[in-house]
Amino acid sequence: EVQLQASGGGLVQPGGSLRLSCTASGFTSDDYQIGWFRQAPGKERLGISCIGRSDGRTYYDRSVKGRFAISSDNAKNTVYLQMSSLNPEDTGVYFCASSNIWSSRATRYNYWGRGTLVTVSS
Repeated sequence: EVQLQASGGGLVQPGGSLRLSCTASGFTSDDYQIGWFRQAPGKERLGISCIGRSDGRTYYDRSVKGRFAISSDNAKNTVYLQMSSLNPEDTGVYFCASSNIWSSRATRYNYWGRGTLVTVSS
């Protein structure tokens, strides 16, 4: 069974940085991607970034491009989301999820981990 575990959230001041981790297990092939999603209060779940397991291709939402960086350590089955220049609009619960389809849409993702809360506030 596929399991995903997100961690690394916390409280950070505007302009600060934070690194999220997503540890995955239970995959039987490398044909999948990991995506990071943010759910802010009262808003839909937004696809922030994703990375392909086998080819390493990446995607970023325009709101985080140039500030966030996604990477993976396949030996550790862990995907990281390095977040920099954080602003209050980045606040929300961050989830990692897996999909067999290259997409940033939450509906395309099959397995979800528990979220980790990121709060950007002074």
